[in-house]
Amino acid sequence: MEDIVVEVGLSVAQCFRTLTASSKEKEVTKALHRLASYLDDEVQCKITSAQRTEFLRAYYTRTLQFLISNINADWIQHITAAQRTELWDGLFLRGPPDQALLVLMDAIGSISSPSAGLDHLVSILERFLQSGRLTVLLWSRCQETAPSDSPQLRETLLGRLVALPDLTANKLHPHNKTVFLPQQYYPLLASGMLTALERTCQALRGLYGRDCSLAFVALTLGKACVQGHSGKQVFEVLAPTLSSSTSSDMVWQRVCWKLLENVPERWLESVLTGLVQAVNRPDTLSRIMGNLVLKNKKAHFVITHKLLLLQYKYETRVLRVVLGYLADDRERRPLLLQVLRALCQAWANPSAVRHTTLEQQLYVSRALLLCVALLDDAELKELRSELLQCMLGGMQSHLDSSVVRVRRMGMVVGECLSSRMDIDGAKLKFEYEQDEETKELLSLLAPPSEETKPVAGPQDPPREVEVQTVQSQAAAARTSAAVPDSDLDSDDELTPYDMSGDQEMSPAAPPRYLRDCLEAFLSSEDPVRVELSLRAVEGLVRKNPSTAREVSVELSKVLLHMEDRYGTEGFLSLRRSAMVALAVTHPVAVTEFLTTEFYSMNYSLRQRLDMLEVLATSAQELSQPITDKGVPSKGIRAVTVDAPPYPDDDTTHWRQVVERRIQSKTKLLSKGVTRPPAKPTPNRFAPVAGHYFFPLLRNYDRPQVTFDLLGSDHLVLGRLIHTLGLMMHLAVNAPVATQMAYLNAGMVRRGVLFAVCSVFLSMPSQSLLVELSDQLFETRAWLADVAEGDPDADCRSLAVQSLVLLEKSLKTELDPTALGLQS
Repeated sequence: MEDIVVEVGLSVAQCFRTLTASSKEKEVTKALHRLASYLDDEVQCKITSAQRTEFLRAYYTRTLQFLISNINADWIQHITAAQRTELWDGLFLRGPPDQALLVLMDAIGSISSPSAGLDHLVSILERFLQSGRLTVLLWSRCQETAPSDSPQLRETLLGRLVALPDLTANKLHPHNKTVFLPQQYYPLLASGMLTALERTCQALRGLYGRDCSLAFVALTLGKACVQGHSGKQVFEVLAPTLSSSTSSDMVWQRVCWKLLENVPERWLESVLTGLVQAVNRPDTLSRIMGNLVLKNKKAHFVITHKLLLLQYKYETRVLRVVLGYLADDRERRPLLLQVLRALCQAWANPSAVRHTTLEQQLYVSRALLLCVALLDDAELKELRSELLQCMLGGMQSHLDSSVVRVRRMGMVVGECLSSRMDIDGAKLKFEYEQDEETKELLSLLAPPSEETKPVAGPQDPPREVEVQTVQSQAAAARTSAAVPDSDLDSDDELTPYDMSGDQEMSPAAPPRYLRDCLEAFLSSEDPVRVELSLRAVEGLVRKNPSTAREVSVELSKVLLHMEDRYGTEGFLSLRRSAMVALAVTHPVAVTEFLTTEFYSMNYSLRQRLDMLEVLATSAQELSQPITDKGVPSKGIRAVTVDAPPYPDDDTTHWRQVVERRIQSKTKLLSKGVTRPPAKPTPNRFAPVAGHYFFPLLRNYDRPQVTFDLLGSDHLVLGRLIHTLGLMMHLAVNAPVATQMAYLNAGMVRRGVLFAVCSVFLSMPSQSLLVELSDQLFETRAWLADVAEGDPDADCRSLAVQSLVLLEKSLKTELDPTALGLQS
């Protein structure tokens, strides 16, 4: 046994290594085939039953988790769609369904959305449900006479199984699948329960030769009912089949009794209330429930007390079914008498008449009359004194009421009770107005008519038949289309299509979600996938702004550090456009990231220039008005609205005709403004201008190890000053423009003067005279103007220092009087 464990573990590990490291299609498909071979029952290879059992026990869940963790790997792109469906998807659809369901639900709950990986897992789960895997899951649990897993795992599986519609709705809304909706899923789950029950009956007859357990099916039924899906969605499917199957099969009756006995008490009430509402006949309920009311205290309380005395929302049919169930069996008949005594006390109680609602009093009156109608002569004789006391006391309490309906209710019930007891041939008779309520109460003493089983209407054809019919029609259509027609011309006379402009289609599809693009940038080594993601990312950002805001900073960081490893055409423009789209969509976060990283270490000059260009371009886009593309142009409106439906059908109003004639005969000296004024639109850049501008001036004068803005990196300094000026221009009329202008006039000039001082200190005097002789006079004049008239004291001080440095630098080379450099 140890050899088998080691052998299977080594084989699975080798498959994992191959899928992780290899990019060849043959090696990938071979590894997937090897993993899939452990799930086949009839394999013509080396897989033995012991190896298959060990794989399913220890490695199946691990294999599915490995596949999901690599759902965005490059090797998945190298296999065809058919291979992916057969091998990748097949591993989820051919193994133990309980393990597959747990892995799928956990993955769908944890994977980022929206993404192509999530769509793939959702499609697998959809096929999982449609292919009958729920039935396989329930039947596999029925075959386990003793639980093989822990209670915690079993409870987790039960929660995922029953709450699947809620879990998928929370994750996929509003893109949920139809099969995941409660009105579709719970009938599907109920059908799986029926199939499991039917196979259990066959096993009890000896067809399978094994024992079965209904514990898990009972847990599933109870949990589904307690979550509110017992009525229309579960028992609407279960009740008709259980009713017809138990009518002539004692094995089915035993299976139903055992099923209800295994339902935990905390969920039994929901199951019973759903069941009594779904059946229409007392004998049907008797066959399905058996004597559960005698064996289970919870069932006894629900059937004999809660449904009759504490709740009053059910129809008369439900009361008839419950009371008829109690009267249907000799062992349960004493419970009917017990219920009658409780109903008499409730109906005759003066406090209850005064303080309960009319609906509840009417409900108790119906139950009382139905219960009296089910008594035989011996029971009536035994209970005559109690009924007489109930009638007299209850009538007195009802007739003392000031409410007309309550008094009328007491009269009708009193008449019915006296007629049923037949005391010395005397019957009570009151005068009251007949209405629907009184007629219903009077009819309850009559023996119930033979009720038929509920029929939902003509049976719809099975879904399989519909599918086969559609497929056969499609096949017939294809066959008829494939038959050559003798009247058709020869294919040689057909003009060939012009294929000169055709382009080769890419084998990979472009990504549809931003998270898929981010995943490709981070982990993919496939050039085609990376290029497709780079070309699609800008459109996805602008199309899905909410998702873009979630990943804006992370995606901006990835794009900023991204290199052109595969020689992508237009790489720089594509990357820049994507970063601009991110900055426009989420300006505060992206701008904060870019302005902070601009002064950080370990960035190249190209990256810093890219940051400035992204900031400038996004600021320009934000400052432009948004065009309303949804409004059609005037030409289109004129054609679609003003054109009459027929040439002779002119719908122009007579006032418009007269107005046009007056205008054609009126001489106008001048016309006013013919164009409507431009519609004002807010400047989107104004609220965020400060986030763009101020952080860029934060550390301009602090040289770093790899970045000296005022020294050797003067190219970036020029671009920075240009970007700041552009932002100042774009922030026109913004509230923050005044502060930006002050900083622009002070801090920026101080930076420029500091750079001039650095030039005069660094360059030799001879080089300064030879190479910058044309600019010296202009520079001196500018420095003199700043030293005399600049409002900023620091700027004046720096200008004076620059003039002094310039004079000292040239004293040794020229006569100071030649240039007029007198202090």
